[in-house]
Amino acid sequence: MPTDRQSSIALTLVPGVGSILLRQLVSYCGSPANVFTTPPARLLRIPGIGEVTVRALLRANVQHEAEAILKRLDALQATALFYTDADYPTRLKGLYDAPALLYWRGNGSLNTSRTIGLVGTRQATDYGRRITAELVEALVPHGVTIISGLAYGIDIAAHRASLTHGLPTIGVMASGLDIIYPNVHQKSAQEMLAQGGLLTESPPGTKPNPHLFPARNRIIAGISDAVVVVEAAAKGGALITAEYANNYHREVFAVPGQLSQTFSAGCNKLIREHKAQIYTSPADLIDALSWDLPQSATPTPRTPPSLPLDLTTEESQVLALLRQHTELHVDELSWQTQIPMNRLAALLLNLEFRGFVRTRPGKTYAAVYA
Repeated sequence: MPTDRQSSIALTLVPGVGSILLRQLVSYCGSPANVFTTPPARLLRIPGIGEVTVRALLRANVQHEAEAILKRLDALQATALFYTDADYPTRLKGLYDAPALLYWRGNGSLNTSRTIGLVGTRQATDYGRRITAELVEALVPHGVTIISGLAYGIDIAAHRASLTHGLPTIGVMASGLDIIYPNVHQKSAQEMLAQGGLLTESPPGTKPNPHLFPARNRIIAGISDAVVVVEAAAKGGALITAEYANNYHREVFAVPGQLSQTFSAGCNKLIREHKAQIYTSPADLIDALSWDLPQSATPTPRTPPSLPLDLTTEESQVLALLRQHTELHVDELSWQTQIPMNRLAALLLNLEFRGFVRTRPGKTYAAVYA
């Protein structure tokens, strides 16, 4: 009998089943393993699940492949993190397009209290590398984890500066954990395992195909408290990361550069379009994130009023969860509460009528405080 761990990997291998559909299946069936044993007639009653998906679940020979992936992970001393696991990055859990499964290798934590995404061009200049090194060194007293993409240029400069100064650093990859790209960064990647780690949503054996890089960039943005773009051309991966960061309501900073420099064009554009704050020194970042205060003195959200006494148990559960977050996507609410989607929709509608919940764009919801 396949375990939930194996079945969670297997679900990600079923053709046509993406993260949102996968969460819907697990929410209704109760566990990844149950998805594969639920009768087709019951699967068809799940909102959003049609005959194409059911046929894919029945025909896909994915359990054997998932078993092989688990063995490769064991050989790499790596692990698979499902979105319900405690070690899954909490910063990703509230994002509607978060990967359902991640592959992780390292001794660090994905849930440290302070994280910064440091990204930029692969054609870094001496100026860009110097700014990167100075920022990393300035963040040492604040115990920050540095996130980047292990690529040439600014990415590897950020990782190496972190290693030099003893800061944990995480490389988010567009390939499997067993394929370090570019290969010349093997030594740095190995050193990062003891002082952070490597993260990807691609199973072992996956090559770094071009379409995987934008998906990788959304993870960098998602697990970062703020993203700093050091150098970037008018188009490229760093600007994609900044776009994701803005969509996820993360702070974005851009290092200004000379107008004549190609790899300042992207940063200057972000600042001009008000998609990034101007970065002039590490103090800009530290002040914006209140890291100049002791962690115990960092402002915390006010305590919300008590929950109304006349709510049902499920309504109280939903409202309490919404009060813990700025907003949550309906799929996130469903899997965190384990309330089936059809019943959850009715609960949210009732809470909205009573003035406790507000609908936001993109099927997200937020609590309204009395």
